[in-house]
Amino acid sequence: MGRSLDAPAHQCCQERRAIRGTIDAYNQCFSDGCTALVNFWRSISNLTINVAGKGGCQSGEFWATSQATSLRRVNVNGNATLMDYCTGPSYASGGFIADSRFSRSVTNGSQQQYFVRNSNIGGWSNAVWNQVFAGVVGAPAQCFPGVPEGCGPYTTLATNPESREKPFLYVDSKDHYKIFVPDVQFNSSGTTWSGGQTPGHSIPIANFFIAKPSDSAQAINNALALGENLIFTPGIYNVSQTIQITRPDTIVLGMGLATIVPQNGVIPMKVADVKGVEISDLIFDAGPVNSPVLLQVGTEQASNGQAREHNHWSDSADPTTLQDVYFRIGGAGVGKATVSLEVNADNVILDNIWAWRADHGAGAGWTSNTADTGVIVNGDNVVATGLFVEHFQKDEVIWNGQNGKIIFFQNEMPYDPPSQADWTQPDGTLGYPAVRVTNNVKTFQAWGMGSYSYFNQGVNIYSANGFVVPTTLAPGSVKDSLTIFLSTAGSGGILNVINDTGGSSTIANPDTVVPVVSYP
Repeated sequence: MGRSLDAPAHQCCQERRAIRGTIDAYNQCFSDGCTALVNFWRSISNLTINVAGKGGCQSGEFWATSQATSLRRVNVNGNATLMDYCTGPSYASGGFIADSRFSRSVTNGSQQQYFVRNSNIGGWSNAVWNQVFAGVVGAPAQCFPGVPEGCGPYTTLATNPESREKPFLYVDSKDHYKIFVPDVQFNSSGTTWSGGQTPGHSIPIANFFIAKPSDSAQAINNALALGENLIFTPGIYNVSQTIQITRPDTIVLGMGLATIVPQNGVIPMKVADVKGVEISDLIFDAGPVNSPVLLQVGTEQASNGQAREHNHWSDSADPTTLQDVYFRIGGAGVGKATVSLEVNADNVILDNIWAWRADHGAGAGWTSNTADTGVIVNGDNVVATGLFVEHFQKDEVIWNGQNGKIIFFQNEMPYDPPSQADWTQPDGTLGYPAVRVTNNVKTFQAWGMGSYSYFNQGVNIYSANGFVVPTTLAPGSVKDSLTIFLSTAGSGGILNVINDTGGSSTIANPDTVVPVVSYP
């Protein structure tokens, strides 16, 4: 558990101790070199780090990670690097920072893409492919697609349209455990705590059911039905029935990235038609029997592109929020799920989501870890800040809701289609896009969306487009989108960035950003 920051002191959760030294994530070394490309599922939160006590090659806080990672509410006094430059080739592949302060410039180094929001930084050293900042004091200026030997590629928004920081455990001045729940913010910048106490409220730990892996889904549901909130302690929860979140403003908080695994093809968790639910720090790991969906938020469905009735039970001032919620299809064993995350509710924030159909590990294979789509959004006014969706077998993200926003998106298309025939749409279109915004959508915005290809079966596989959106969107609705052909070992590629616009990324231009600055 973390302690809160020491400057400024907070009435709710005053600092008792800071870290003198560092909390580090280094490269992992394999036969082909040392990288951070598989440094998944790591996080630091609610700490002050006074950097000290390091020498030799290492200098500063080393945080070399890739997907399913976060730095939240961290105050770093001293040097910080997002790559481990002491062992090569030192590649790293993305990350997420929110509500944090860095006293000095952050060394981005080899990080191919990164998303930072609502923070204060002393600077940013460089960019590679896709660096996005929203509401970050000290962020580099907008510069996309980048200038060789100069700036960028940077996508910089002065403010973040909507955010809600993650609830956290703390000990009050009387040594009582509580959960602090920050308020929602709109059009904000900088940390929530730099000017004083973070706006929000506290909930006594007595109002939480403290779940253990030995607890049944029925026991958890009984506690939720009695009005309790929920903490999952570390471990693997094999659930044979759906966990039902039915009360408005329920807090569901995982510790140590508690993992929920459905049995016999059940949907492991559903959120009813209620407002203000927060779900944080959980992994949903698909089981060997196909589940139709791993997490369903709201029950109303969009129907064949027709207009939906507005959710009268939702509240823009009290949005349901998912923070650091991750989905895995295969990797630990055979896993199957048609959809990872389905959002049917209006007014939802998706804050640092990684939906991953495993490209390596146990059970990984085109016909074994099967999964159509990572994320489906049917609700209106849904905001995704930091969305990572990779390797799914059809449309990776389907967006049906009105007035949606994506701020930073990372995608790798599936590595393993065995043939083009296995990865062609029914109408004959080659491959599937990373994001499909359906034609019924009238308003949608996105900033900093990247899709990469690495088809590794030794045959040419193509996707017609990285992204597909309605041509009727307002001019400039999609800013700074890109595709990339990864390395020089793959085959095929992506033929256009967005809607037959932008050119191709193939072996002819490997590891090179193919950009579309603004569309339509």
